[in-house]
Amino acid sequence: MLLRMSTLFLRTLRDDPADAEVPSHRLLARGGYIRRAAPGGFTWLPLGWRVFRNVERVVREEMDAMGAQEVHFPALLPREPYEATGRWTEYGPNIFRLQDRRGNDFLLAPTHEEMFTLLVKDLYGSYKDLPLSIYQIQTKYRDEARPRAGLFRGREFTMKDSYSFDVDDAGQERSYQAHRDAYERIFARLGLEYVIVAATSGAMGGSRSEEFLTPLAIGEDTFVRSPGGYAANVEAVTTVVPESIPFEGLAEAHVEDTPDTPTIDTLVTVANERFPDAGYTAASTLKNVVVTLVHPDGRREPLVIGLPGDREVDAKRLEAQVSPAEIEPFTDFAAHPDLVKGYIGPQVLGTQGKAGIRYLVDPRVVPGSRWITGANEPGRHVFDLVAGRDFTWDGVVEAAEVRAGDPAPDGSGPLELARGVEMAHVFALGRKYAEALDLKVLDENGKLVTVTMGSYGVGVSRAVAAIAESHHDELGLVWPREIAPADVHVVATGKDAAVFEAARSLADELVAAGLTVLYDDRPKVSPGVKFKDAELLGMPTIVTVGRGLAEGTIELRDRATGEREEVPVADGAARVLAAVRG
Repeated sequence: MLLRMSTLFLRTLRDDPADAEVPSHRLLARGGYIRRAAPGGFTWLPLGWRVFRNVERVVREEMDAMGAQEVHFPALLPREPYEATGRWTEYGPNIFRLQDRRGNDFLLAPTHEEMFTLLVKDLYGSYKDLPLSIYQIQTKYRDEARPRAGLFRGREFTMKDSYSFDVDDAGQERSYQAHRDAYERIFARLGLEYVIVAATSGAMGGSRSEEFLTPLAIGEDTFVRSPGGYAANVEAVTTVVPESIPFEGLAEAHVEDTPDTPTIDTLVTVANERFPDAGYTAASTLKNVVVTLVHPDGRREPLVIGLPGDREVDAKRLEAQVSPAEIEPFTDFAAHPDLVKGYIGPQVLGTQGKAGIRYLVDPRVVPGSRWITGANEPGRHVFDLVAGRDFTWDGVVEAAEVRAGDPAPDGSGPLELARGVEMAHVFALGRKYAEALDLKVLDENGKLVTVTMGSYGVGVSRAVAAIAESHHDELGLVWPREIAPADVHVVATGKDAAVFEAARSLADELVAAGLTVLYDDRPKVSPGVKFKDAELLGMPTIVTVGRGLAEGTIELRDRATGEREEVPVADGAARVLAAVRG
């Protein structure tokens, strides 16, 4: 295919768009790959759509190769299946809901578990029909409160979602592994570095899930790694729990005046002045943080998190634990007089306590551990308050921040933190959706059994952004050859007609050999502008036909390495083909 820049629907920009926050967004917009249509929504222009379809092709080829079959669902879906699984409510404000002219409720699909389940239920009824893996590449919709980072966090995006259906858990594990392996091949072909990390399942449910993250500084996800190979999304990291301590011989709790101690640091200073031999640190204190849980049905619930004073509550970790509820700051102290702001202690907390507020603690708060904490009186704290002896709690929650150097839960060494972008997620769903929608088949003994499922997603449009984010330099994009919109960019420079004739002849020869060629045939554009556009657009091979033609040569440039080579015109097509085909 020949793409002429003189007629291509393309305008490159010299300046960054005002709303572009990350390099991928800036370069894709400047290069004429995408245009903003609305907050969180983008129009794909010809070059961008070619990249998108190349990513889609790679995903489709690998899914087909693993034996999955492609289907396609509508994006506009009825309420009833999502009501059956509880997700019509659980998604809260994060989905687009609408009604038809008759008042029937619909949603724009954020994901399709329910529809896949019902489709299989409609057509299959025997263990002989399984295992089955089916997939689609479909537009999804989520009502992001703050769309940002271009294609990374939009309201409309494209995903490949697939689902496996098996008669038993052993079959489901094989399907899970087959998808996992296919994803590794997909990301290798796309040229994306990835890390597979343990993850939480959130509203999806299930017994196990993993994320494929591309390490990027602009990533919204924090993940951890250890020297021994442990890797997890920060939301899924579990704390190494200390041993419980016997109560015998522990000092009795005592309340002390601690005026002017609005912070943990000031409290520790006063504590050490009062008891200079104790060696108190921030980790000796028990901080009680109040938040408001907003449940999908609109109910608002105060919740107190108890954690060591040297740690902060990580909102994303807490949200993962309390999902589908969302978290808001707590401000209504007037309605809860038992909560003394700045001096909250656990003595009044818990559903059986005086305040009647649910109380969850960090895993480090084990029976026998001693703490300095609020005495529920202004200007006073209680010392030597012993967990399990002097106060109790309603449950344990993994909400404290994870730090570099914390021990890995599997004993494989200290953790290091990194940032990444979620590119794919695999879930062992189990029987949650099959039970809710009554998907059963007859087993080999003629007994009805509930099907076990897996769910597997890849962000197709997000992959375009991630590739652009990780494959660019100060000049522009540097597309990997597998997904570049063209194999080669032929640039004709100068005003000499012979240059354009030679460039067109080379382009035609390359097209005849099966390549896609982007040909800059614009007659009144300066060489400098053409070179800048070629660097910005980022085709893997750039061929310049210009002044060297008088000596019978053209220039080949590798966009990724910057290496340049003068080659005879007669050898040009063969050398380009060799570069493209390796």
